[in-house]
Amino acid sequence: MPLWIAITIAAAFLQNLRSALQKRLKGRMGTTGATFVRFGFGLPFALLYLTVVAKLGGEPIPRPGVETLVAAFFGGLAQIGATFLLVYLFGFRNFIVGTAYSKTEPVQAAFFGFLILGETVSPFGLLAVVAGAVGVILISIGNARSGSIVRGLASREALIGIASGALFGASAVCFRAAALALPEGSAALRAAIVLCMALVIQTAAMLAWMAVADRDELRRVVKAWAPGLLVGLVGASASAGWFTAMTLQKVAYVRALGQIELVFTIASSILWFRETVTRLELLGAAVIVFAILALVVGA
Repeated sequence: MPLWIAITIAAAFLQNLRSALQKRLKGRMGTTGATFVRFGFGLPFALLYLTVVAKLGGEPIPRPGVETLVAAFFGGLAQIGATFLLVYLFGFRNFIVGTAYSKTEPVQAAFFGFLILGETVSPFGLLAVVAGAVGVILISIGNARSGSIVRGLASREALIGIASGALFGASAVCFRAAALALPEGSAALRAAIVLCMALVIQTAAMLAWMAVADRDELRRVVKAWAPGLLVGLVGASASAGWFTAMTLQKVAYVRALGQIELVFTIASSILWFRETVTRLELLGAAVIVFAILALVVGA
């Protein structure tokens, strides 16, 4: 099994855990605060990770150029917007559906990958990406009372989720571009550097915003430092996995395989949040598993 596959599956599991923890935080703070903890509390762990990777590998840390800085900057801002929309979406529908809408990301990542990096996917890979998107659609409408595909896809939740997926896709491609633009270093070291750069940008931007526009939210974040640290640790670990996998492989493939997170999400929804799962949602999960298996075999 290629290394990027194992890393992606681990990252998807950790990301699902981080999203579940963020959903829990929504009761203690607003959307802005629940978004910030992923970045602000994750930064110390990312810096520690970079130090360990550099020491174990015996590699010097390369100096980022302008291309890396610009790509990391725009990737960081796009990821803030994507995370904000995803956390905001949790307030409208259940945990499964909120995550499912954002999982239109692989199709959009394939588009951004071609547009920004000129990367293409094989016909077999494209089939897996599209099949995964079909599974996402089934999950997205599975919780709708009417069961109407048109209503499900035209709803406010769908539009917010699709926008979140677009921003996630754009940020992922930017982060891959930033890592590939570094002059030297192993995949793990490049990923760790870009992760730290992104988190510094994201932490500074969100701290500045809350200090100026929402100081009450900043106080709520400080009071919730203990669960915030847990979210930061899990989030930084997931991001380290995503960044490493996307340094090794095209973003469209990594994000398509990452849809296995929805299988973990269904388990969390049933066992943790005690939410009801419909037959369409289960069917959608089965289609996503099929798409993942096709992608793994094709890889």
